Amino acid sequence: MTLIGRTRARAVETLSLDSPDTRNALSAALVGELTDALTDCAKDTDVRAIVLTHTGSTFCAGADLRDPPHPDALVALLRQIVELPKPVVARVTGHVRAGGLGLLAACDIAAASSQATFAFTEVRIGVAPAVISLPVLPRADPRALARYYLTGERFNAPEAARIGLLTTSGDDVDEALTPILDGLRRSAPEALAETKALLTAKVLETFDRDAADLTALSARLFSSAQGREGMTAFLERRDPPWVV
Repeated sequence: MTLIGRTRARAVETLSLDSPDTRNALSAALVGELTDALTDCAKDTDVRAIVLTHTGSTFCAGADLRDPPHPDALVALLRQIVELPKPVVARVTGHVRAGGLGLLAACDIAAASSQATFAFTEVRIGVAPAVISLPVLPRADPRALARYYLTGERFNAPEAARIGLLTTSGDDVDEALTPILDGLRRSAPEALAETKALLTAKVLETFDRDAADLTALSARLFSSAQGREGMTAFLERRDPPWVV
């Protein structure tokens, strides 16, 4: 069973997270398949840009708590998106939670429909948005992140655009993306690669500086007693004991 759908139209490859039964959670298998698909796109001279989207009502629910990827694999996937010599465009029509926001922030351009919702829910299960901070912190508003990281509150697409997690939002995400994809199709491939490198240099500096420390933090929190209890409570659909 494939977890990544693939289609192509006028030099734009669309990769769809296609595990709706798990809300497109980042399992080891899904991360591996997405990594392979992006590698293929990077090598294919007929691909000008990549659209990353989803099936079902959720873009990505974050890490799959039953089959989580190794933190190193998640870091590598996020870095691959940032480093890919072709623009990667997120197309969101549903919910984005936790690690899914890392995917969103790693993309060069991100668009969502007005039905989309967003939340950094890690603190509510006893962990922290550690690895995903590598692309998120350099791109989003620090004051807004302080609120949403610390509270786990849900916010909407216009707010996600205001704080820098989205490029644009609207009732019809495809209508919002039409001029963007048209612009990419009109752009020279080598010029796109060099321009993307200019835009992502500061993000990659964050990866170089902080990836090892944040990977270690993620591993420590997920294996802690608090993290284990939080994940168990989440899977059992009950409040963890620290809720007051």
